[in-house]
Amino acid sequence: MQIDGVGVFYREAGPKDAPTIVLLHGFPTSSRQYEALIPLLATRYHIIAPDYPGFGQSDAPEPSAFPYTFDHLAKVMEELLVRLKIDRYSLYIHDYGAPVGFRMMLAHPERLDALVTQNGNAYQEGLGKKWPGIAEFWADPKGHPEVVDAFLSFDTTMQRHTAGTKHPERYNPEAWLSEFAHLAKPGQRAIQSALLYDYRNNVAAYSQWQAWLRERQPPTLVVWGANDPSFIAAGGAAFKKDVPDAEIHLLDAGHFALDEKTDEIARLILDFMARRSE
Repeated sequence: MQIDGVGVFYREAGPKDAPTIVLLHGFPTSSRQYEALIPLLATRYHIIAPDYPGFGQSDAPEPSAFPYTFDHLAKVMEELLVRLKIDRYSLYIHDYGAPVGFRMMLAHPERLDALVTQNGNAYQEGLGKKWPGIAEFWADPKGHPEVVDAFLSFDTTMQRHTAGTKHPERYNPEAWLSEFAHLAKPGQRAIQSALLYDYRNNVAAYSQWQAWLRERQPPTLVVWGANDPSFIAAGGAAFKKDVPDAEIHLLDAGHFALDEKTDEIARLILDFMARRSE
């Protein structure tokens, strides 16, 4: 779908008259990360899984033509749902999906039915050991190109999947090979540097997001890869502070928990959603 001149790719499955779940992907992947989950949820729900501009199969205009900020990505996702005539939905947020999703929720709280977060962070206590180094890049982007080098490297791309797992043999190397191939495309360094720099505004917004959770009390399911070194387990547990009725599951998995816990996460989501509709 063309949105403001940018081609936005999305996957759709399930009956269109069923409740909608929108799956918002993380970095540096795309809606492809939900390939195994989509058919499990689409038996009962209408599923939309988009690629942000700059990711996956969506267009990747240069930053001079398309400002790469999380505000902008969220507005494109909102417009996509408006064009699809979807005015009520549940959100599944992972990684970059959290800042995109929280902006959507704060802008249109009346559209949200429920929230599922899988290593989609909203708390300082969820930030792992790498974040102080990234904060140095935020303070002086030109002075710390090595932070971007590491962020986009092959080893880091692989470790986003394999770090923290006890079963690396269960992981499909095509995941990080395709992600790294995407990051190596012309223009990607500028795109991803811009978003990494803008991520400072997400951390600054955590208190606002938490206040919104306390006020609105959305039905919340946390399915968190507890061994994630980037968004650590404390970030998943922290949702209970602001949403006391949140259902928390800290799973024995890493950042991409779906890579090895697809069936378990699908079951938890289906059970959670079914109980809400009783």
